[in-house]
Amino acid sequence: MPVPSRPIVAIGAVAAGTSAASQAKRRSGERDVIMIEKGPHVSYGGCGLPYNILDPRRDIEDLVVISAAEFRSKRGIDARVRSEALDIDPGKHAVGVRDHAQRRTYTIEYDRLVVATGASAAAPDLPGMDLDGVFRLRTLEDGAALKRHLVEKKPRRAAVIGMGTIALEMAEVFKAYGCEVTGMDVLPVVPSGYEPEICARVRAELEARGVGLLAGVSIRRLRGDGRVTAVETDRGDVPADVVLVATGVVPATGIAARAGIALGVKGAIRVNAMLETNVPDIYAAGDCAEHWHVVLEKPAYVPLGTTANKQGRIAGANAVGRGRQFHGIAGTAVFRVLGLEVARTGLGMMEAAAAGFDAQKTVITHRSRAHAYPGSGTIIVVMIHEKSTGRLLGGQMAGEEGVSKRIDILAACLHHQSTIAQVAELDLAYAPPFSPVWDPILVCAGQAQKE
Repeated sequence: MPVPSRPIVAIGAVAAGTSAASQAKRRSGERDVIMIEKGPHVSYGGCGLPYNILDPRRDIEDLVVISAAEFRSKRGIDARVRSEALDIDPGKHAVGVRDHAQRRTYTIEYDRLVVATGASAAAPDLPGMDLDGVFRLRTLEDGAALKRHLVEKKPRRAAVIGMGTIALEMAEVFKAYGCEVTGMDVLPVVPSGYEPEICARVRAELEARGVGLLAGVSIRRLRGDGRVTAVETDRGDVPADVVLVATGVVPATGIAARAGIALGVKGAIRVNAMLETNVPDIYAAGDCAEHWHVVLEKPAYVPLGTTANKQGRIAGANAVGRGRQFHGIAGTAVFRVLGLEVARTGLGMMEAAAAGFDAQKTVITHRSRAHAYPGSGTIIVVMIHEKSTGRLLGGQMAGEEGVSKRIDILAACLHHQSTIAQVAELDLAYAPPFSPVWDPILVCAGQAQKE
């Protein structure tokens, strides 16, 4: 069978784009594969940014996984950095590209196209966003700029706008650099999407470590004369000489929408199980695309690096005719805030109610290890299940240790539509350094059966 003359093209890199390009090349052999990336890096661990910034001795480049040169020399993929995809012409199977390094514009004709344009940092419409000392944290370049500022300018008062995962992780970073830290969010409950019991534990951790929190606050503007000096809110000014704006992300789908590619949940690209869009020969994957939710049993938008990598691999395989399906997510996530581990999977109570489930919540607090073993901490476990069927709908946890391992157990149960009774019967590993004989998961599931 002759090899098509036109290449497979991926727009975007980092997670979904690199995975798509790698799969397409690995599974097709002789096919030409081109990857277009606007930035200077094609593959890096963005989730590691807070922890790299935490250590002033580490170079930000430590987060680079594979360079563009290595993609070209070792994988045979034509990785083009500082190259921006300007438009897609589905009729001509063509992508317009601006090479910023060479200052030229050209066209690539494709056989199959994978759109992996990711997401952009949400930009609140606040006066003063252009002041020196105001940062976002989305790209490697963002991380390098913030780290340089912390090392060279030595700020003493940090304000974090938006208290999601990255923001809470960065609270630890600012504290380590000797900053007085104040976090603020327009939402009344922090972190968003978690049950009140988990939020209370997070708040207690912030207070114990000296991090201020303003929840349900209205942020009016950033003040300063060239350099930021304060955040103005409806509760007064918060002094700050460094500000991190971490108000979430939005799918970067402008180029797709202009090409007639249909958008779905929260403006993400609509895809089917094969990750095909409504336009023939065009696939989408990662933070720019929808994600099938195994509990909701419908598309959702939960942008995570793990999902981007999985979707990218499937889109790349399907771009060379492999016929693979993406079977979905449970929305599993874990993060650390100072000395506390926090995680969730599936639905919270509000999400369950919005989806039409008659749900029940069970909350327990238990030891993370056997009572006689030194160093045991406490862990809060929340389980949410459907009353009529006992089906597990979601779980959340917070504790000093052991959270990540346990949330993965519940995530696996969600993928298999397990009931609370089945969770209670799981054969979980036990040894005093790792768990009580009755693991917190089993205790919570057992309690849920009694309620």
